[in-house]
Order: sequence, then C-alpha cells, then structure tokens
Amino acid sequence: MNQFCFKRRSRLRLASRVVAPLLLLTILGGCQKSLFNPDDPRTQFEVHDRMRQRYIPLEEQDVFGQPQPALRARLSPDS
Repeated sequence: MNQFCFKRRSRLRLASRVVAPLLLLTILGGCQKSLFNPDDPRTQFEVHDRMRQRYIPLEEQDVFGQPQPALRARLSPDS
C-alpha cells in the first residue's frame, strides 16, 4: 500500500512539472502581436480596387452602430 502512494505522488509531481510550463507557455504565447495588420489588403483584387478608388469596405455599421457585412454595396453592379 505504501508503494502505491509513493508511485501516485511521483506521478503527480511529474505531471505538475510538465503541466505548469505548458500552461505558462500557453498564457504567454497569447500575448504576442498579431501576424497580419487588419488594415493591409487581403487579396490582389483588393489592391487593384484600392488603386482605382473603387474599394468597398467589408463591413458597415447598421442603425444601431453594430458592424454588419456590406453586402448591398459589394454585390451591387458597378456604375
């Protein structure tokens, strides 16, 4: 019975030595800068539209100030 308790304690120590650094790395890894800037163009088509002043944003605000997809502006025929 005593050996069982010793094995269990050693497993808990080993688990805590493995889990604690992984948890720390996970927490610290989430605090880094994002890879892409949200203002940068996403595709070559967006670059083309911006160069010719025909860029239409992906989202617009509704009457309550909440962002929503700008479907009407993006799907309307070019004038």
